[in-house]
Amino acid sequence: MFNRHRQMTIRKLSWYLFIYFFVPTCQLGVPALAQSDSLNQARQLQEIQVRERLLPELKRSSVPVQVLSGQQLQRLHSLSVADAVRFFSGVQLKDYGGIGGLKTINVRSLGSSQVNVFYDGIQLGNMQNGQVDLGRFSLDNMEAISLFNGQKPGVLLPAKAYASAASVYMESRVPVFDNGAGANYRAGVRAGSYGLFNPFFATEQKIGRQLAARISTELTNAGGHYTFRRRIGSTDTAAVRQNTDIWSFRAEAGLYGKIEEKQDWQVKAYHYRSERGLPRAIVTNRFEARQRQWDENTFIQAKFREKISDKMSLALAGKYSHDRLKYVDPEITTDAGFLNNEFTSQEIYASATASYLICSFFEMGLSADYLHNRMQANLYRFPFPTRQTLLGAAVGRIKMPRLIGEINLLATAVDEHVRYYQQATDFRKLTPSVSFNWQPLAVLPVHIRAFYKEIFRMPTFNDLYYTFSGNSFLRPEYAHQFDLGMTTANNFKNGLVRTLDAQADVYFNKITDKIVAVPGQNLFRWSMTNLDQVEIRGAEANVRLSGQVGNRLGYALLFAYTYQEAIETTAGAEPRQQIPYIPRHSGSFTVSADYGPAGLSYSFVYTGERYAQKANIRSNYLQPWYTHDLSLHFQPAPKARQLSLTLEVNNLLNQQYDVIKNFPMPGRNYRIGLSWQFQKQERKTHEI
Repeated sequence: MFNRHRQMTIRKLSWYLFIYFFVPTCQLGVPALAQSDSLNQARQLQEIQVRERLLPELKRSSVPVQVLSGQQLQRLHSLSVADAVRFFSGVQLKDYGGIGGLKTINVRSLGSSQVNVFYDGIQLGNMQNGQVDLGRFSLDNMEAISLFNGQKPGVLLPAKAYASAASVYMESRVPVFDNGAGANYRAGVRAGSYGLFNPFFATEQKIGRQLAARISTELTNAGGHYTFRRRIGSTDTAAVRQNTDIWSFRAEAGLYGKIEEKQDWQVKAYHYRSERGLPRAIVTNRFEARQRQWDENTFIQAKFREKISDKMSLALAGKYSHDRLKYVDPEITTDAGFLNNEFTSQEIYASATASYLICSFFEMGLSADYLHNRMQANLYRFPFPTRQTLLGAAVGRIKMPRLIGEINLLATAVDEHVRYYQQATDFRKLTPSVSFNWQPLAVLPVHIRAFYKEIFRMPTFNDLYYTFSGNSFLRPEYAHQFDLGMTTANNFKNGLVRTLDAQADVYFNKITDKIVAVPGQNLFRWSMTNLDQVEIRGAEANVRLSGQVGNRLGYALLFAYTYQEAIETTAGAEPRQQIPYIPRHSGSFTVSADYGPAGLSYSFVYTGERYAQKANIRSNYLQPWYTHDLSLHFQPAPKARQLSLTLEVNNLLNQQYDVIKNFPMPGRNYRIGLSWQFQKQERKTHEI
């Protein structure tokens, strides 16, 4: 009787806490969310369980998917998510240098604005410029990072999941309690070259059988000054990178509830603040810079999922976000003194999704999303745009023992209003996609997959309305994607190799009405226009291998390679010109070995020759670059109290290189990390 009463009390408490956090969000127009089954299964955070789940997912996915999780993330010599995604094939990382430099990604040459980033199943929006700075998300708080070309498969997903050419999914850590623990604690600090000081702390608390909480905080502070070498004319100059300091603080709090076995929910609050210097491009022998940027990002999001019956499931999602950016440039004078721009943007997001199993092999899903975006600035006669977006997706999925197929249709309606200047035309569009995964022979674990997807991106607020560059007559940018690939994944009980999975794809992308910036009368006045047509042909391959030698030595290998020919096909353009910053060849290789409590990891990243402008001429040529990274880690056998030590050497050979022309990257640098995690046993209560 007492147990039954306690379960009812816990269930009521879960609902009260859910309503307490969720109702204020609903009043802003943001109801709550759930993820697909695969994401919820990922909450079993032990490395072996995650890995066993990923093998069939990689093998049976109808679109290319790459995943880094658990110990793989810890071995990649990476401080942020941006550093980790370098190891995915088909990805070009735009890095402006240093710890605080802006870091965005470009997938299969489709552009950074064509990549949607999801955090725990809900998109991170940036209506101002369409790009998410992955450098502000720490790996210390991540359990898995996934990259999907096309879109993530599934029927119980928000409509936003189908509205991009590629998607990055970041899954944060969720509470896991082992050996009767009632609380988990983890604290640590990293320090290293360029004055890096990076303490972090996280705690997980079990509130009841069906309720848990997690709080995570992190501080990053670095002067960022590093030496680089630059050949200017006939002179080889050594200089120190200026104005590269950063101070940032991140705090997250999550509440996780489970109501019986068929319902679960999550509420998360996130806050990030930073101040950083913006180093200038190294041109005309100038090295100093005084530009500064302040960022403040805050959001609260909620998710709810219920399995109503054996055939029907429901998912709800909601989010409210507020972003503020301040940019100061003392070198540009105005009537009020010097340039001091402030931008604030707000987003309200709501989603509802339902799936129904029509028969044993066919399932359907319907989802509807609503977004309300508003942007303000202190610029003279700023348009103050407001954009409302309604998305609807219908999905059908066939799942048989040797065949998985998915087809969906996305409907998009956009209404936009501005206070000044001519209003952008309202937009309506239907975009389809289709994909399948087929295993020709039951006895052979080889799968063939293919997909076609038509998608577009709306011009961002900066594209349309920014004072020096906006063009309110821009048309949306369209992309047509074709992909054909083969994949295999295997588990072996005995032998040196325990897991092996490999995948290879060839693809063709065609972009029309590509949104580009062209120079005007001077470098401060650019204009946005629809000029280019681009065709992209490519091939990529990935191989993962792990195993064990003897009783104590374990190893893992990861290899990725990409070939791309991305050329402009606009009428009148020079033939066979590779578009800017796209290498024809790129790849990475990592190997790690663990012997008892100690481990050694090595990684190699290569990016081939590129051009900084559309004209493939010598003055725009960028040499290939590569880095070697090495780390040593020590972690005693799992106990209630555990100490971990990591030593890292990055860019081991001290190569001088640029990812973006005239923005030099750091040379050889070092990091040391120390963390301590321990458990607190759950307090026992005597039952009556």
